[in-house]
Amino acid sequence: MSRLILCGGGHVSRALAQVAVLLEFQVTVLDDRPEFADPEWFPGCATMAGPFEASLTRLGSRPDDFFCILTRGHAWDRACLEQILRGRYAYVGMIGSRGKVAATRKALEEAGVSRERLDSVHAPIGLDLGGQTPAEIAVEIAAQLIQVRAGLGPALTPPAADHGVLCTITAKSGSAPRGPGAWMLVYPDGHTIGTVGGGRVEYQVGQDALALWESGGETGEKSYDLASGGDLGMICGGHITVAFRRQ
Repeated sequence: MSRLILCGGGHVSRALAQVAVLLEFQVTVLDDRPEFADPEWFPGCATMAGPFEASLTRLGSRPDDFFCILTRGHAWDRACLEQILRGRYAYVGMIGSRGKVAATRKALEEAGVSRERLDSVHAPIGLDLGGQTPAEIAVEIAAQLIQVRAGLGPALTPPAADHGVLCTITAKSGSAPRGPGAWMLVYPDGHTIGTVGGGRVEYQVGQDALALWESGGETGEKSYDLASGGDLGMICGGHITVAFRRQ
């Protein structure tokens, strides 16, 4: 599961965190003001109160990390961006006007940050859908996160330490919605993260994963017919083969 680190705990972050949890990001919210890193504001998320640079250092960075810089001012934006660009990431976005973005970029370029790194920053952040309210801006940002994550393909790593049944598509034919490498982790209580295509096929894969868990089995494999009249009665067509592994 990819981490989404929100630098700043204001209204946009609050709205974005709600959406991002539904999108199955592991969300952490940072703010140097304890009242803006209140866990009650961010259900389902981790929060860290303290200087931004110190919190980012504690978190470290991974190649599939997503960072959104949504602080209250230019100085904090620059500090966060400069530190993030030293590490690894899949996405960096920064909120603000084009003027503020240009000024921040110029200052960091003069400080020695490479143009290639600066070009990787999505700024102004989000897809331009004309949003005005914090909730609308959060949707614009979330849409861009989805777009970038989808472009990474199925290489994103499932959470290996979690107990459950990992379901991975190993083969696909026809017009099935997801291809080899797509995964879904099914927990013993039935909730899931990841996806193998949604709809009826995903429900059936989940049921088969739970059956494997309850039987005490370790591995398994099953094929699913998504064509009209097939075993799932679906109309999208195609077949997928799914491998099951208890972990």
